[in-house]
Amino acid sequence: MVALTTPVCDFGWIAPDFSLSGVDGRPYNLAAASGPQGVLVMFICNHCPYVQAILPRLVEDCRQLQTLGLGAIAIMSNDTDAYPDDALPHMRALATRLDFPFPYVLDATQSVARAYGAVCTPDFFGFNARHELQYRGRFDASGAKADPNARRELLTAMTQIAQTGLGPKEQTASIGCSLKWRA
Repeated sequence: MVALTTPVCDFGWIAPDFSLSGVDGRPYNLAAASGPQGVLVMFICNHCPYVQAILPRLVEDCRQLQTLGLGAIAIMSNDTDAYPDDALPHMRALATRLDFPFPYVLDATQSVARAYGAVCTPDFFGFNARHELQYRGRFDASGAKADPNARRELLTAMTQIAQTGLGPKEQTASIGCSLKWRA
């Protein structure tokens, strides 16, 4: 496991569109994932301990963000040949077990991860209603160890984006496992 940190937020960067198949077999694009106040695009996977540590709280927070008019989508971009725990059947099982309130989609070609400049799992991109980037930070300070008492930085930032269209000026980079790129 190699822990990487994400770059700082490039405020105003426009979200690239995509079309990816979800664990439910349906296609999803940026518009389908978005709510009237914006969208949270998350790069996650099944096997990463950083993702595993936050998943139950992430699901809860995304439910809360939906009530504020924010959509969310989780994208899995890892090489599933090298990391079979991240393959579609396992993605489907995880989404079902945790009752994901957002689409969980497979980026088999890794083109969406490259378009977004994703570097690790989890990697969060918070966009306002105009699909302008307003948050590129961490979920919270817990890292790879679940800490239910950690300040919910992602939830706070996305709530601010829903209410004002603007993200917080100060953001702490996300940390996680490196994306597993195909050779």
